[in-house]
Amino acid sequence: MKRAGFTTRWLPILLLMPQLVIIAVFFYWPAAHAVRSSFFLQDPFGFGSTFVGLDNYSDLAGNTEYLSIAWFTVIFTVLVTFLSLSIALLLAVKADNVLRGAKTYRTLLMWVYAVAPPVAGFIGLILFNQSWGPLTELARSFGWDFKLGVNFNDTATAMVIVSVWKQVPVNFIFFLSGLQSIPRSVREAALIDNRSSTGRFWDVTFPLLAPTGFFLLIINITYALFDTFGVVDTIVKGEPGNNPMTLVYKVYVDGFRGNDLGGSSAQSVVLMVLVLALTVFQFRLVERRIHYT
Repeated sequence: MKRAGFTTRWLPILLLMPQLVIIAVFFYWPAAHAVRSSFFLQDPFGFGSTFVGLDNYSDLAGNTEYLSIAWFTVIFTVLVTFLSLSIALLLAVKADNVLRGAKTYRTLLMWVYAVAPPVAGFIGLILFNQSWGPLTELARSFGWDFKLGVNFNDTATAMVIVSVWKQVPVNFIFFLSGLQSIPRSVREAALIDNRSSTGRFWDVTFPLLAPTGFFLLIINITYALFDTFGVVDTIVKGEPGNNPMTLVYKVYVDGFRGNDLGGSSAQSVVLMVLVLALTVFQFRLVERRIHYT
């Protein structure tokens, strides 16, 4: 097959230039500035800075509050990722089997994708309202006195539920596309070999969805770590206090409210290294173990 090419090497560079400029301005320059700031103790009003080396990083390692927030972030990420993927996979399998009204059913499941994280958090505040929230009333019917913004575990539960609700449609779209790309001949052959629908799913369908699943795994981990900022900020109402926080929200609290620019920069660098590690894991380990068909 003849490959398409460019008559001059400057044309592809010219086409890539707008994207490269955007990446340089909005990622590389802020990242370099954050790395530099993490080695300084800065005056919040910009009157000066003092070089402190790795003190900001050593303070993080010995800060019990930061370590507890990091541990909560791990639990939050695991719960959001697992629930988002499992619920979306279940809905995608059911939607793939729908014969009548399939487009309407799928569209209704995808609508939540258009909701911005702060809006999702605001909807969560309404659902978990202390006085008349429907989910709060539902919890009380089971003997659970749900107190959003007061009880640590209750607030964390609301954060997980809203974050999962916001992310399920994205995973649903990818899983449904993966299911519909499975050849019909493969499904018919599996139907002959195994009459159990559950057995066919785990033996045939689920392995064929592995490339999509591993891709969504990384996407959902990144979402839980970073894109839930709007949900967390809305639910804690700008008053974190003893309420749960994620690492990315702590960067905001320490930097913009505590005026600890050096410490928050160090925290952002730690998160940046974490994302880099996830990216390397995806492209160096996961991709080598998945065979696309």
